[in-house]
Amino acid sequence: MSGAAERADEGGAVVVPYEDGPLLVRGDFTLRTPDGQVIEPGRRTVALCRCGKSAIKPFCDGTHKAIGFRAGTGRDVPAPRDT
Repeated sequence: MSGAAERADEGGAVVVPYEDGPLLVRGDFTLRTPDGQVIEPGRRTVALCRCGKSAIKPFCDGTHKAIGFRAGTGRDVPAPRDT
C-alpha cells in the first residue's frame, strides 16, 4: 500500500489532482477560508476547483470542461529543496 493510502486508512486526507479537472480530497480534513472560518464540505470526499471559474468555489461544478481548462496530474516544477 502506498504512503498516501496508508495515511488515509489512519484518518488522514489524500489529495488527488485529476488531469484537466479538480483536486479530489478524500478522508479526514478541515477546509477553511483564508481568515480561518471552517467551510463545511458536507461529505468525506470533495472535488475542489482548480480552474478558478466554478460558481460554487472552492468546490468544483464542472466548469473546467466548458472552458477547456488544462492541467496535469503531476508537479510542474521540481520539489523545493530542504533548507
